[in-house]
Amino acid sequence: MPEDSIVSALVLGLIEGLTEFIPVSSTAHVLLAGHFLGFQSPGNTFAVLIQLGAIMAILLVYFRRLLDIAVNLPNSARARHFVLTVLIAFLPAALIGALAHGFIKTILFETPVLICIVLILGGIVLLVVDRMAFQPRYTDVMDYPLSLAFKIGLFQCLAMVPGTSRSGATIVGSLLMGTDKRSAAEFSFFLAMPTMLGAFTLDLYKNRELISFDDGAVIVVGFIAAFLTALIVVRSLLDFISSRGYALFAWWRIFIGTAGLIGLLLFR
Repeated sequence: MPEDSIVSALVLGLIEGLTEFIPVSSTAHVLLAGHFLGFQSPGNTFAVLIQLGAIMAILLVYFRRLLDIAVNLPNSARARHFVLTVLIAFLPAALIGALAHGFIKTILFETPVLICIVLILGGIVLLVVDRMAFQPRYTDVMDYPLSLAFKIGLFQCLAMVPGTSRSGATIVGSLLMGTDKRSAAEFSFFLAMPTMLGAFTLDLYKNRELISFDDGAVIVVGFIAAFLTALIVVRSLLDFISSRGYALFAWWRIFIGTAGLIGLLLFR
């Protein structure tokens, strides 16, 4: 296996882990970095498959809480309500993702100019929303109404366009509908578990014939890098958002999108 492929996989794995759970679009960062590194992935599977590392990181961080919910599920109406809200929020993206998988992977994932533009537009939206003065009505993810969860799920569907950001779409949607910043980010974490696992499983199945032994080794490198960096991000993000908000991520999106457009113009 070429050494530069391993190095590229390591870099892309680090980028995936650092960006998956913040509202900057990990997919956009991985695709753009892969584009400029000249990294080739059959069917663009690498960008989705290394998300398993980030999934494992968030499962580890929330293991105790997930275990408590599972144990209390038979006897706690609140626990059952919470699980139902996550499932309801997950369904819209699951349906659209399954139906539009081919278009997303072959058209949207192959359009770096679109990704850069969406990054910039999403950054502007996030900046505006972060500066708005909301009066939160919902501050605990365990008590989100089912109708709110479904609407957040609809916002998540916007992330089918690379550059939008799954966490960014769900967080903006949550804030607009009356949640506070911390619980919006936390619900995005919980919603990421079935969403990312579903995307990983679907992509693995759709591209099973394209993945060779060499591809598997590259994915493992990316997986480990994504796992370790995502672990750090998840453990520190909620406190950062509570005190600083989302402005830093908004400006970062605008910077990366602009730099990407300039790079595409200069190095096409």
